Amino acid sequence: MAFQPIVDVERGDIFAHEALVRGPNGESAGAVIGAVTPQQLYSFDQTCRVAAIQTAVRLGLDTRLSINFLPNAVYDPATCIRITLAAAEHYGFDTERLIFEMTEGEQIRDTAHTLSIIRDYQRRGFITAIDDFGAGFSGLNLLAQFQPDLVKLDMALTRDIDSDRIRRAIVEGVIGTCRALDCRVIAEGVETLAEAEALRGMGISLFQGYLFARPGVEVLPEPDQAVMSALAGR
Repeated sequence: MAFQPIVDVERGDIFAHEALVRGPNGESAGAVIGAVTPQQLYSFDQTCRVAAIQTAVRLGLDTRLSINFLPNAVYDPATCIRITLAAAEHYGFDTERLIFEMTEGEQIRDTAHTLSIIRDYQRRGFITAIDDFGAGFSGLNLLAQFQPDLVKLDMALTRDIDSDRIRRAIVEGVIGTCRALDCRVIAEGVETLAEAEALRGMGISLFQGYLFARPGVEVLPEPDQAVMSALAGR
């Protein structure tokens, strides 16, 4: 299991760590998930949740923990969450620090079922997020239907935003919509200071990307303090 920090440059600290699955030889999450059959999805999803919590506690994580979940693998929200809650209790992890991310890129087979999952998680006090927002064509529809607490802008929108007026216009629109819905925006995939400064100028304070810290396997990477300081006063 790998972890990457999500930073809050306004506060100058770490907002959360995202747990990222890795293969035994360092294979990416996409490669690992791509090898999972539909019949294995449920057990894979549950195993990853437990591994994320167990590893986070072992490493001494004291921030929020963001876990990606697969809506199509969850057959019943109440039943499926029991394993997560049991793992959190067993390892002594506060469930109020859990964030569940649903990627925009996953093909949702049953919208009503997915909505029931999100609502169940929200009722339990979990923070919910749409990951990779802007990577597909369903982002605004998902935002309207699910009203998550967080929206993570995909790198397809943040890349070269300092010099791309079209991406800038789109992101400004997304930020305005999220602000009206009381939903915080995270800019992910940020790789240059110029991109971060442009996004900071639009009012974004939560960031994730190589500029701040690369994912670390079995470690909790610290963000680059020089970058944090450069953005703190903006």
